Amino acid sequence: MNKPIYSIAICAGVLCSLLYSNRAYASPKAIESIRKGTILIKGKPGTTVHVEQLSHEFWFGCAISSNVFSENSRMSETDIEMYKQKFLENFNSAVTENAVKWGSMERNRGEIDYKTADHILDWTEENNLPCRGHNLYWGIDQFVQKWVKELNEEELREAVKKRGIETAQHYKGRFVEYDLNNEMIHGNYYADQLGDGITKKMADWVLEGDKDAKLWLNDYDILTGNQLDAFLLHIREILKEGVPVAGLGVQGHLHGETFSGEKLKESLDSLGQFGLPIRITEFNMPGQRSKFYKDKSIKITEEEELQKAKNIADYYRICFAHPAVEGILMWGFWEGANWIKVSSLYNQDWSPTPALKAYQELIFNEWNTDISVRLDENGEALVPAFYGHYKISTGQTEIHISLEKEKGSTEINLN
Repeated sequence: MNKPIYSIAICAGVLCSLLYSNRAYASPKAIESIRKGTILIKGKPGTTVHVEQLSHEFWFGCAISSNVFSENSRMSETDIEMYKQKFLENFNSAVTENAVKWGSMERNRGEIDYKTADHILDWTEENNLPCRGHNLYWGIDQFVQKWVKELNEEELREAVKKRGIETAQHYKGRFVEYDLNNEMIHGNYYADQLGDGITKKMADWVLEGDKDAKLWLNDYDILTGNQLDAFLLHIREILKEGVPVAGLGVQGHLHGETFSGEKLKESLDSLGQFGLPIRITEFNMPGQRSKFYKDKSIKITEEEELQKAKNIADYYRICFAHPAVEGILMWGFWEGANWIKVSSLYNQDWSPTPALKAYQELIFNEWNTDISVRLDENGEALVPAFYGHYKISTGQTEIHISLEKEKGSTEINLN
């Protein structure tokens, strides 16, 4: 992500007290140990070196609205440009909201529209944003196209096969990962029609189109604890079946106006047993069980905006402090393109909410490494730093390096 072009003020008063009031399930020491490594800088003794973090390795991402990149977009040019600008200021990764879904890509049989997802990828690649494809299949009955439901068993199997192979071929090497078959514990039309073994076949067909494709599970109501046991059982069954699961996607929008930090932490701990990376793939606060989702006419109050800011900060802290979590992706950030509008960081007119300030305070201040150091008599300085990409500069010299969690440390010689 690009740092905001304006300075980020430290929160004050009531907002500041809200931001730092709930750390029971997110130890600062855990964050330091899990999210930081070291940069060893060598050079001439006495040299002053500036270490500036440019982006995080951890995914702080968001869904991209199809309407921004659709050739039939209903957005104004001003809003499109503002959307892109604010996205780059705040996020370092992306996920397609609707563009890759089979129902969006092939509404009518044989009429496949790759263009919107193509345009999204062109933009994310241009701006060095890793992007995940959501989703290849979605077996919830209401989201299966009418024409798909009209196929007989043999035709359905061939259509599912074609979808997997051709989509993976078209986007070969471009999407960092895919949600394979969305929300299977809540409904799976394809398994109902073609048998339980279809998930393994789906994976095989996708890998036939792109052998390096990374396939994730993705489901909801897990982090509330409500469907945790069902998801754990599902993961075991899928792994036993031989499906190559690259990671676990767990959605973060099935809470109400607030959330249970205890349930969130317990759920992440339980999911960690599989040794697979976890991403919170669809995060909104307030969530789908809030009064705001049930009645869209309810306006959020100033006090509720401050509570929302606190909740977002607390949620992110708990996830950032967990060793298995590798990213969080909001499911919308602007009121003009967000399915739960009150969960936005920006209002319709692009004015910021308190939640934006809370979010930026974490990402760009509390969890950001930006420091000047002086090399000692041996010409060395060991700098603790958050994992990510850095600019190391001194005088006229400027070097870009990456500090990776997998390695834990890196070294740079300025001589």
